[in-house]
Amino acid sequence: MTPKEAVDFAKKNNARILDLKFMDFVGSWQHFSVPIGELEESIFEDGLGFDGSSIRGWQAINNSDMIVIPDPGTTVMDPFMKDATVSMICNIFDPITKEKYSRDPRNIAQKAEAYLKSTGIGDTAYFGLRLSFSSLIMFSTIQQNESFYSIDSEEGTWNTGSDEAPNLGAQTRHKEGYFPVSPSDTLQDIRSEMMLSWSRWVLLWNATIMKLQQAASVKLICDFPPL
Repeated sequence: MTPKEAVDFAKKNNARILDLKFMDFVGSWQHFSVPIGELEESIFEDGLGFDGSSIRGWQAINNSDMIVIPDPGTTVMDPFMKDATVSMICNIFDPITKEKYSRDPRNIAQKAEAYLKSTGIGDTAYFGLRLSFSSLIMFSTIQQNESFYSIDSEEGTWNTGSDEAPNLGAQTRHKEGYFPVSPSDTLQDIRSEMMLSWSRWVLLWNATIMKLQQAASVKLICDFPPL
């Protein structure tokens, strides 16, 4: 997507907010938002200023000015915001030298990709994403002299003898929870909803599965696109 196409995309979707995302030195996502009126083609050359001293490992307070320049190729509508919000991933630049910032992880990855190409070992670097987590209910009790917690799931083998509904008598056995079908797999719908929602972000997901641990363990596997 070109800068002009990115601006037109925001107008077509009636965006009201521009959200600018970048990654800090330790790998956590950061962002700030501005009114959509800031989105002009010039922003892809001039960028917007921000306080770099607020980011861990970056600039000192007396030298805090930095610039974010959005990458038009990352333009998407954020499906989770109340107000129509267009989101872009940014590169970080030094406002004096106009060079990419040496501590920007995105810049480091781009340089690594360029080095890979220069060696002739390969011409493309692929970066994938796998999300693994558990969808569990947690119970906790805190008293003046004691505290404890426990986790629970309809899929848990420990519920085999439970009298509660739904049917808990034929659960997937321990460590055999990778590919069970419904009704043993109770999380198909929520995994599908996650996959379809994230697909709006130009992330192509190729699988959603239960994990080996069983009891509400989830894995979402993304395709491996280039940087």
